[in-house]
Amino acid sequence: MPNVIVVGSGPAGVSAALYTQRANMTTTVISNNSGALLKADKIENYYGFSNVISGMELYKNGIEGAKKLGVNFVDGEVVSLSFDGKFTVKTADNSYVADSVILATGTSRLAPAIKGLKDFEGRGVSYCAICDGFFFRNRAVGVLGSGEYALNEVNELKNVTENIMVFTNGEKPTVEFPENVKVFTEKITCLKGEMLLNAVEFESGEEVSLNGLFVAYKTAGSTALAKKVGAMTDGNKIVVNENMETNVKGLYAAGDCTGGLLQIAKAVYEGAKAGTQVVKYLKTL
Repeated sequence: MPNVIVVGSGPAGVSAALYTQRANMTTTVISNNSGALLKADKIENYYGFSNVISGMELYKNGIEGAKKLGVNFVDGEVVSLSFDGKFTVKTADNSYVADSVILATGTSRLAPAIKGLKDFEGRGVSYCAICDGFFFRNRAVGVLGSGEYALNEVNELKNVTENIMVFTNGEKPTVEFPENVKVFTEKITCLKGEMLLNAVEFESGEEVSLNGLFVAYKTAGSTALAKKVGAMTDGNKIVVNENMETNVKGLYAAGDCTGGLLQIAKAVYEGAKAGTQVVKYLKTL
């Protein structure tokens, strides 16, 4: 039986899961229970509700309905996505293999407001260690982050260089990094360089030289995960066709991560579209 993984448990992700599960696809939703819907205090413009409902209520109702159909829900932070004939979705604690993946974790490609960060994108700043790590073989690199996502990027970079640093930008690390990785906890004021990135400067005025900086701040959003398997992106959105399909066969995206109207109704529609298209795709395998 085909296996589908949905990353994200908001309206888009759960809607997609309803359609794949009803088509007898083994469906697993992986989520760290965060997202824009949970932050909505009052929802007054959604079809079918005559009274105000909170985002939390709507979120829980959606998950409860999907569970009744048999959708499996896993609590976890997704830190990596890879493809070698099948997709592997890696969380902080486990790995899951799927025939198809639907990304539905929202728009965020989180990054702190550090001067020079956007300026050096593609010139030393990257959002994907597995994609760009090779270009920094045996060079000095840094990872910007303090949690599981950052640790995953550190472990990816260990395959190409031993000179790895972690910059938490004033935050306390929530994981234990390898002993040979130096961790800097001071806040960063700016990135420096001419054509290419060559240093990080802290509030104290101290500078640390490096050739590359990999942003792994907070958790990995849909765009960051899509990039790891070569899916096309445009800014902070994933490029999809009318069937919610990316340029990577078997990889779909739905909801806020595809851009456009950031509304629940749009997310539910795109989730339903992605789910039905995944069913059609898997029946061709």
